[in-house]
Amino acid sequence: MTIAKLQAQCVLLDIEGTLSDIRFVYDVMFPYAKKNIERFLVENWESLPVQDAVRTVANDAKIASIDDWLGPAWQKRDKTSVLKLSEHCHQLMATDSKTTGLKSLQGMVWQLGFESGALRAELFADVLPALMEWKASGLDLRIYSSGSVLAQKMFFKFTMLGDLSDLFCAYYDTTIGTKKDVASYERIAAESQFDPAEIVFVTDVHAELVAASQAGMQVVASVRPNNTPLPTEFTGLAITSFSQLNFSSPIRLPDA
Repeated sequence: MTIAKLQAQCVLLDIEGTLSDIRFVYDVMFPYAKKNIERFLVENWESLPVQDAVRTVANDAKIASIDDWLGPAWQKRDKTSVLKLSEHCHQLMATDSKTTGLKSLQGMVWQLGFESGALRAELFADVLPALMEWKASGLDLRIYSSGSVLAQKMFFKFTMLGDLSDLFCAYYDTTIGTKKDVASYERIAAESQFDPAEIVFVTDVHAELVAASQAGMQVVASVRPNNTPLPTEFTGLAITSFSQLNFSSPIRLPDA
């Protein structure tokens, strides 16, 4: 087995297809959200987080007037409004939409699933030993996923291996930008206060590897079962297990 030796201060990680089998997300988490989102909306419609998410869903769809779309009584748990929003969310989920409003609502539904014990996150067997070793060595570990920050936090708090949330310093979702946009990675580097060259981003999606690389980050492709194959033109570093990564941390020079 070839070991890739990298210098880094921060490791930025994707979730599905990188830390967890993509089938867990598509075969367990997505069906749970589809099955429960209507009931969740009925029971929580008038809460501020839900109404904020509804506004974001409308904004994502470039709807100028929520009153015209859902009806003037939409804020008062109007049955027609709730059903129309639920149907819209199902349409978005059918196309695997990464829009912020949908991801926010999915995160709230998944929170109930994780907290009730109906959901428990599954990780590849090599992931936790590597994360613990990297954390112990002083590396800053962060997550960047299209799922909402709430969903990410629930995912790592309620895993089959226990609460792993203390491993991570920060979480990023589409509110910082889409994962195929170079500017998103530039914003993450600025927020983290690391130089982009000090960050290694690991993901299974080729367009994300390209964007992060163009932002100046080091990139590693995750090749896992059920992932979409990388294009033949990709010639960068690719791994099938986190045990293939070895990190050393360069000395950071003080600011002038």
